[in-house]
Amino acid sequence: MDTKRNEAYRLAAAQTAALCDGETNTVARLANAASVIKEGLGFFWVGFYIVDPVAGNLVLGPFQGPIACTRIAFGRGVCGTAWKRKAPVVVKDVEQFPGHIACSTLSKSEIVVPVFASNDSGEVRAVLDIDSENLAEFDDEDADCLEEIADILKF
Repeated sequence: MDTKRNEAYRLAAAQTAALCDGETNTVARLANAASVIKEGLGFFWVGFYIVDPVAGNLVLGPFQGPIACTRIAFGRGVCGTAWKRKAPVVVKDVEQFPGHIACSTLSKSEIVVPVFASNDSGEVRAVLDIDSENLAEFDDEDADCLEEIADILKF
């Protein structure tokens, strides 16, 4: 990862932490985090899918970008897979990911990072989903940086 991008991630983490400090409303925290990442790193789509324990799926939460899919099943697509694995999923070419859910044909690569419960139960409460219009936009270093931000957002 180049120095400029690494610095942008560090700034995004610091801004997210500052914006979330003392804020107890999850929607407000996630909304500001989506904006910070989208504006700071310029990705095509940045948002959250929140676990709906009653329905047993992910439901669209705060996001920045064009319209998105509303619900995603456990284990389905990149988001559902990250939820199931409880680990980041990096997809260099969405066309090569079995079961990819195409909310936009402009999306070429994707990264999804789980947001865990604040009580250290290991329960996934949401996923941070980021799409790019470029192939191979994301790698493990992006995942590490985004996990730092996801850690700030635990709820």
